[in-house]
Amino acid sequence: MMGSVADRQQALRAAMPVWEPRTLHAVLDDTVRATPDRPCVITDDRSWSYAEIAAWSKRLAAGLVALGVAPGEKVALVLANYPEFVAIRYAVSRIGAVCVPINILNRCDELRYLLDQSDSVLLVTMDRFRGVDYLDMLDQIAPGWEDSGGGEGLPNLRHVAVLPTGEAPDRGAARMLYSLEAGGGCAEITVDPHAVCDIIYTSGTTGPPKGVLLTHDMLMRTAYGSAYARAFEDGRRILFSLPMYHVFGYVEGLLAVPFVGGAIVPQLRFDAIATLAAIARHHATDALLIPAMSLAVLDAAGEGTYDLSRWNAVLASGGRAPERLWQGLREGLGVDEITTGYGMTETTASTTVTRPDDPVERLLTTNGRQRDVGVAGDPRQGGRLVTYRVVDPGTGAVLDDGETGELVASGYGVTQGYYNKPEATAAAFDAEGWLRTGDLGRIDDDGYITLLGRTKESYRCGGEQVLPTEIEDLLTTHADVVQAHVVPIPDERMGEVGVAFVVARPGATLDRSALQTMIAARLARYKVPRHILLVDAAAIPTTASGRARKFLLTKQALQILELP
Repeated sequence: MMGSVADRQQALRAAMPVWEPRTLHAVLDDTVRATPDRPCVITDDRSWSYAEIAAWSKRLAAGLVALGVAPGEKVALVLANYPEFVAIRYAVSRIGAVCVPINILNRCDELRYLLDQSDSVLLVTMDRFRGVDYLDMLDQIAPGWEDSGGGEGLPNLRHVAVLPTGEAPDRGAARMLYSLEAGGGCAEITVDPHAVCDIIYTSGTTGPPKGVLLTHDMLMRTAYGSAYARAFEDGRRILFSLPMYHVFGYVEGLLAVPFVGGAIVPQLRFDAIATLAAIARHHATDALLIPAMSLAVLDAAGEGTYDLSRWNAVLASGGRAPERLWQGLREGLGVDEITTGYGMTETTASTTVTRPDDPVERLLTTNGRQRDVGVAGDPRQGGRLVTYRVVDPGTGAVLDDGETGELVASGYGVTQGYYNKPEATAAAFDAEGWLRTGDLGRIDDDGYITLLGRTKESYRCGGEQVLPTEIEDLLTTHADVVQAHVVPIPDERMGEVGVAFVVARPGATLDRSALQTMIAARLARYKVPRHILLVDAAAIPTTASGRARKFLLTKQALQILELP
């Protein structure tokens, strides 16, 4: 029996009455001492116990030290949700290095920028995954990388280790990830829990991607807060295909389960039927989903028979969700504890969440309550990791509960800034040190937040953040394109999708599909606009200074496409 929400939260408080800052690997090792034989990572092929994951990470840590990776140096990962991600992630923690998880959807130019900007000394990458050839990218970025690392183009990159996925021919000269395990043991390294642990890149609102600085203690407090706010039972099993290079799958999944001796069931890619089959086969009790995934799972469940009797909880966040989603999960699939929330990389992960026993109205009308995180919170801020307030976007004046303005955040869970970007860091905070989220919303008397829009122009497609200027800049490199403006429109499955308004050079003829192909060749899939509208320059509404009025373009797009 799971027990009530209150009982489960009391059990978590009893197990940890006082918060002690710890590193990622220290929490793993504590779980090994308590439940060494429990599964930690479960796949269709096999499972790994906590003791096995810890031992694997120690072997890899020895290999990293043998390569010369020092505390504080950066290790970049281009890995899907393989068990190797878990092992190498804990190995990097053990030696006091900093992990730089990279979006596997990035293309050549994006990968080059991230490796360079992060000062990574080691790259651990797949050879090929879902048709994307990462070694071919490396051949373009750093010719001769097998022998000389990043060469002149990436002087800090000393080594590359490759995880073969079975999709590509063998590259005999490449160092395989498994070869790092041959190093034997190494002396234990003392790591400061308040040291930077991860640099996770987010596109932000302007300019190139920014690396958010996260410490061990921030990550552990937030992961514990996930377990506490959602009232994890002992041994919770969480299934997800959300990537562990993002905070959603990483913090709410991988890092949260050790606090209850639970397990993750990571999926390499999302497939609704496979998700239902895996929940049934591996007795998953929880799932992490974005709205597009939840809707697909609901559709697939009606076409087959699955034993979902142990599936009791879901965290469904990451974008706008239609009302039928919540009803379908509860009534159609029997999931009792449905929660939704709000967060961002700069606040470590989700910072608001509805309670597991909240009425459905909270799911329909809010984005969750400012998270109660038990002993991991700041007693000066009501036991929260992150506290929000609403300010006037123009003046910065603090507004009362119920009023609409920009959400700003403060607390233990808020980053101190961006890696090697002092100007962007300064711009991200107000004079009192509160993080500007760029999101419009309001807070009610009970601390629940409702998002109402964005002060910034970025949007989320399938949970991934998209920066319109990146697409616009690429489109205008086309010889026959003189203007390009990208705006979001709502989409039931993806949350938001892009619409590109493109103005052609006088006398030129553009082909929509060719433009989409050009974008797809250079940028990740989720950045490719769903629609391209070819318009005259006169159709672009502008300000007195000539800037496109994008909110009007969004309205135009809905009218042109005949969408509600």
